[in-house]
Amino acid sequence: MTSGALPGGLIALPGVYQPQADTRFLAEALAQEDVGTGTDALEIGTGTGALALHVAGRGARVTAVDVSWPAVATARLNALRRRVPLRVLHGDFAARTAGRRFDLVVANPPYVPAAGLRLPSRGPERAWDAGPDGRGVIDRICAHARFLLRSGGVLLMVHSAMCGPEETVGRLTRAGLAAGITARTSVPWGPVLRSRRAWLERQGLAAEAEEWEELVIIRAQSL
Repeated sequence: MTSGALPGGLIALPGVYQPQADTRFLAEALAQEDVGTGTDALEIGTGTGALALHVAGRGARVTAVDVSWPAVATARLNALRRRVPLRVLHGDFAARTAGRRFDLVVANPPYVPAAGLRLPSRGPERAWDAGPDGRGVIDRICAHARFLLRSGGVLLMVHSAMCGPEETVGRLTRAGLAAGITARTSVPWGPVLRSRRAWLERQGLAAEAEEWEELVIIRAQSL
C-alpha cells in the first residue's frame, strides 16, 4: 500500500458509507502530511474505517468515532481482519473526545444539502445529509477544531464546494487556526445529488443541467 492509497478488501455492513471519490481525495491529501509513530490521530465519522486504517498503517495511534453503530461495528471488524490497532468509539465526536488533543484530525463529514431542517437520526442518509446548507456537521467541526488540536496539530477535512468552503476557512481562521483550501477536484454527480436536482436548483445550490461536483480539501493548523 502506497502512502496515498486506501486499504483494499474492506467489508461494509448494510447502510455504512463505502469509500468513494471524496475518501480517496482525502487520502491523497493525507499522503502529504508527516504521519508516523508517535502521531495521535482522530477520525471523525469513520464509516468503514478506511481512512483511520490508512493512518494507522503509517504508524499513528488512531481513535475513530462515528454516530452509527453499524459503522462502528464495520470499522472494528475491518481493524480486526487487518490486525491493525484501532480504537473505535460510538457517539458524538466532541463528547467522546472531551479533554483530549490530537496531532491530526481527519474528517469526511456529511455535506450534501438536504431539505430537512434536522439531521437524520438513523439510516444510511446519516453519512451524507447535512441540512439545507450542507453545513450541519461541518460547522460543529469548525467550532471544536481548536479544542481538538495540539499546538502544531493539523485538521484535514473534505467537503463539497456546494456548501461554502470559504465559510469553512473563515470559521477556522476566526477560531485562531491557520486555514486554507489546499486542493480541488471535480467528480461526476452521484445518485444522491441526481435524486434532488430540482430542489438543489431551486435553492440556487446547483446550476441547471450541472453534472460535476467540485470537492475541496480544507487544511487548518493550530498555531
